[in-house]
Amino acid sequence: MIHKHIDYYIKHLHHDIPSGIVVFLVALPLCLGVALASGAPLFSGLIAGMVGGLVVAWLSGSQLAVSGPAAGLTVIVFNAIESLGSFSGFLTAVVLAGVIQLILGFLKAGVIGAYFPSSVIKGMLAAIGLILIMKQIPHAIGYDASFEGDESYMQETALSTVEQLAESVSSISPGATIVSVVALLLLVLWESNFIKRIAFLRLIPGALLAVIWGVAYNAVAIRVAPEWAIGSKHLVSLPVTENPKDFLQLFSFPDFSFLANPQIYTIAFTLAVIASLETLLSLEASDKMDPYKRVAPTNRELKAQGVGNMLSGLIGGIPITAVIVRSAANINAGGQTKVSAFVHGLALLVSVMFFANFLNDIPLSCLAAILLQTGYKLAKPKLFIEFFHKGWNQLIPFVITIVAILLTDLLKGIMIGIVMGLYYVIRANYHASISMTRSEDRFVLTMNKDVSFLNRALLRKFFNQIEENCTIVIDGSKAQFIDYDILETIHDFMLSAQDNNIIVETIDLEGKEKIKTLPDSRGAAT
Repeated sequence: MIHKHIDYYIKHLHHDIPSGIVVFLVALPLCLGVALASGAPLFSGLIAGMVGGLVVAWLSGSQLAVSGPAAGLTVIVFNAIESLGSFSGFLTAVVLAGVIQLILGFLKAGVIGAYFPSSVIKGMLAAIGLILIMKQIPHAIGYDASFEGDESYMQETALSTVEQLAESVSSISPGATIVSVVALLLLVLWESNFIKRIAFLRLIPGALLAVIWGVAYNAVAIRVAPEWAIGSKHLVSLPVTENPKDFLQLFSFPDFSFLANPQIYTIAFTLAVIASLETLLSLEASDKMDPYKRVAPTNRELKAQGVGNMLSGLIGGIPITAVIVRSAANINAGGQTKVSAFVHGLALLVSVMFFANFLNDIPLSCLAAILLQTGYKLAKPKLFIEFFHKGWNQLIPFVITIVAILLTDLLKGIMIGIVMGLYYVIRANYHASISMTRSEDRFVLTMNKDVSFLNRALLRKFFNQIEENCTIVIDGSKAQFIDYDILETIHDFMLSAQDNNIIVETIDLEGKEKIKTLPDSRGAAT
């Protein structure tokens, strides 16, 4: 069995190594940005990314989901560090949050992931795609005032994003713009059928070419035309270490004396719940994008994230979740197995230890181009047309989820979308559970499936349509469960039916036996 697994991973290495490098290039600035936005040391974001790739990837049951620091947690992390007044105290909360997630996994709480409607998941993906596009345009043209806003709006609003876009257009950096435009063209070209037909070129990821182009352009521009070069603030910025000892000193450890502080437990519980929800949403979305339609076990994922957060907190990292932007980048780059997520974690570790100086030459505008392409793939116009043709009950939850995420944040938007999705599910069940047909003076009211108290109003509406001197057959044979409130409503109708000379026959309601009911007004059995 072990050999079979090893063979499976080796067989896909030619896809997984290039896609892992692409995910690494996307994750690198996001790890730094999320840490910056969280008010945590920059290196803590990289630690979280490494743990997500090196450890969680193997513990997880998902082949394509990528874990790391999530922008959706930044506000909670920032407030927690501020209220505790200590980053090492906050690390204790991260460890505890991991323990809670582990317990949730053993309690099989992952089942909640199955209750997210498809229209809401796809709405979330489309909203993230639009956010990526809006947030990466400033990076693409060399205006980087909002470094942290790459995956979520955090405390920003749609209005401030639009204002920032307007500002960024008025302060374009020509060098960054050239790099991102050419990088985008390269990425589009690499998706074309012409390139796909050439086996050798298929092995080279377009994103890697985009990065090589950006570094080469800037190296030439600095020497030939400095005014067209990209400034240092528009390049990747990593902490540089001279030797392994310096590298180890970048790690920090939790202060367990904070276990005496009651606040720690509230923070840990909040982190565990929010991180678990984000993970389950990302997992559901990754499964939907998986070309092989594999379904990851949700309880195993909660356990994997729990171990990941315990480890991240113990060595100085911020909280991690499965992250949809990196997962989407992984799938779009051709990742096939969890090896790609592991390669991304390994690349983060090796790059920080040995190549920080080289990585600091990569323009943020090339990374922005990679994310712009990912954003477009998540929010293709084709997707909106597809939902339009599916009908209002799919289109409205899809659109409301997108609008809600854009106007609030990822989790609030998802909750609003789920409520809207549930409304349409209940509405569909409400109409489908009971139906009534008429043939002359005979009515047949059929319980098509399980009937809950939500159908009581519809049942009364049908009863009001029964005319005097008619017969009604109430057939419950197709229902396994009929709510007591429904039976009570039927019983009340049967009592009042005598006054209008309505004959009522019931089939398989109470006791599941055929019942011939009340006598008619002439005293004869029906």
